[in-house]
Amino acid sequence: MVPTGERSYLLLKVDRVEDDLWMSQPEAARQLGIALIRIGALIANGHLTPVENPVGRAGVSIASVQAERIWRENAPLRAKVARLLTDAISWF
Repeated sequence: MVPTGERSYLLLKVDRVEDDLWMSQPEAARQLGIALIRIGALIANGHLTPVENPVGRAGVSIASVQAERIWRENAPLRAKVARLLTDAISWF
């Protein structure tokens, strides 16, 4: 059985990448210090890039996780609030 967060993407067409470019969703959540459910929201809002590893497990690109981490560390509060509002509005 494949752990939750590592199953393949059923409704998204995503690239399949090598293991050294891929990170599991649970590991991405640990790296970013957020809950696993937030990874899905970040993917849905285009802040993380969904990819599959060579065996078809769902994950995100390491590059997008690194970019998100850098953004979170350096973005001013104003940018974070603006992003939160933009993401919330996009759900409606």
